[in-house]
Amino acid sequence: MSLRSLKLPKIDFINKRKYAMIFSAFLLIVSIISLGLQGLKLGIDFTGGTLVEVGYQQTADLEDIRAKLASANYAGTNVQYFGSDTEVLIQLEPQSISSAKLSSSIIQMLGDGIDVRRVEFVGPKVGEELTNDGGLALLYALIGILIYVAFRFEYRFALGSITALIHDVIITLGVFSILQIAFDLTVLAAILAVIGYSLNDTIVVFDRIRENFLSTRHIEPLPIVNDALNQTLTRTLMTSLTTLLVLLALFYLGGEVIHSFAGALIIGVVIGTYSSIFVASPVLMWLGFDVPNFREKEAEKLKREKEKEKEKKKQAEGKKRERKTASTICQI
Repeated sequence: MSLRSLKLPKIDFINKRKYAMIFSAFLLIVSIISLGLQGLKLGIDFTGGTLVEVGYQQTADLEDIRAKLASANYAGTNVQYFGSDTEVLIQLEPQSISSAKLSSSIIQMLGDGIDVRRVEFVGPKVGEELTNDGGLALLYALIGILIYVAFRFEYRFALGSITALIHDVIITLGVFSILQIAFDLTVLAAILAVIGYSLNDTIVVFDRIRENFLSTRHIEPLPIVNDALNQTLTRTLMTSLTTLLVLLALFYLGGEVIHSFAGALIIGVVIGTYSSIFVASPVLMWLGFDVPNFREKEAEKLKREKEKEKEKKKQAEGKKRERKTASTICQI
C-alpha cells in the first residue's frame, strides 16, 4: 500500500513535535527550577500544625490579624480568607497547648466579636508520614502503569506513556510552586486523578495507533501515527472540554475548600490533553518503533489466543460428550 492510498491526516502533529518538545522542555525547566529554589507550599497535612477557622460579623482585616498574632509570639502563621471576607483561616505551627486553650487564647487576642468555628491539629510525625505515603502512592501508581502498558501493548508504548505522565506531574507541581498555592492531601488526590486521566487519553491514542499499524501494510510509522492522532482528536478535545466545564464550575462555585483540588485538576487536564498528543506519541517515534516487527509479534499473539480459544472449545466439547455418555449409561 502506497502513502497516497493511506488516509492522510488533516493536521501534521508529528512534524510539529520539535516545537512541542521545545515548549515542554521550557515548562519542565521552569517547573524544576521553581521546585528546587522555593519548593512547594506544603499545607498543614504535611507540615503539621494547628488550623483555626474564625468568623467575623464584618469584613476581617487580615493585616490586623497578622499583627496581633505576631505580637502574641505565634510564629509561622498563615492568614487568609476562607470562602468570604468574613471567614478567616489561620494556620499556626504546632502548639503545645490544647485546642480549648488555643480557642480561648485566639478569642482573647482577636476580640470578643469573633466566632471560632473549628480547631484542627496535625502532629509533625503524622505530617511526615503523610508526606512519605503520598510520595509512595505516586511512585506505585507510575510503576503499576508502566507494567500494565508494557503488558497490554509494548515496552515502547509504556515508556511513552510514563514520560507523558511524569511530564504532567512535574508541570502541575511546578505551577503550584511558582504560584505558591497550598499543597495538601486534596491536591495530592488531584495529582493521582490527573495521572489516571492523562493515561486514559494516552491509551485511547495508543490503541488507535496499534489498530492502524495492523490494518495497513504501510511500514513508515509517522503517517500512521499522524492518522491515529487525527482520528482520536475530536474525542480527546470533547472529553477534555466537558471535563473542564465541570471543573471550572467546581473552582468558581464550590467554595474555598476545593479551590486547590479543582485548580490542580484543571491544570492537569489541560497539560494531560497536550501531552497525550505532543509528548507520548513523539516519544514512541523517537524510541525507534519497528512496524514490521510489531506486526509479527501481534500476529503471534493473536495466533496464541486463537489456539487457546480453540483448546478451550475442544475441552468444553469433550466435557459435554462425557456428560452425555454418563447420562446414557445411567439410563441403561
